[in-house]
Amino acid sequence: EVQLQASGGGLVQAGGSLRLSCEASGLTSDDFAIGWFRQVPGKEREAVSCIASDGRILYVDSVKGRFTISSDNAKKIGYLQMNILKPEDTAVYYCALYRLTKGYDCSLYRWFYHYWGRGTLVTVSS
Repeated sequence: EVQLQASGGGLVQAGGSLRLSCEASGLTSDDFAIGWFRQVPGKEREAVSCIASDGRILYVDSVKGRFTISSDNAKKIGYLQMNILKPEDTAVYYCALYRLTKGYDCSLYRWFYHYWGRGTLVTVSS
């Protein structure tokens, strides 16, 4: 069974940085996509970014130029480097994963993702 463990959240001032990590255990496939999503109370969970195991990356417009997604495929760990954080980035951040057919882009649609980690809270103060 695939399990995901997200970490790295915390409290930071606006303009600061945080790095989230997502470690996958029990994953035997080398072809997968890792996605990062976030959710604030009362709102739907929204996509942030995703990365395929072959390196294809997607970002939502609101984080382009500020967030960088990466992964260590050998270790099955995904990262989300968040810079120039804004108060509106405050949310619970979730990592998720699904097995991806090689050659395809990762998806920013949450229903593609079969496995989800527990969230990690990111709070950006103004």
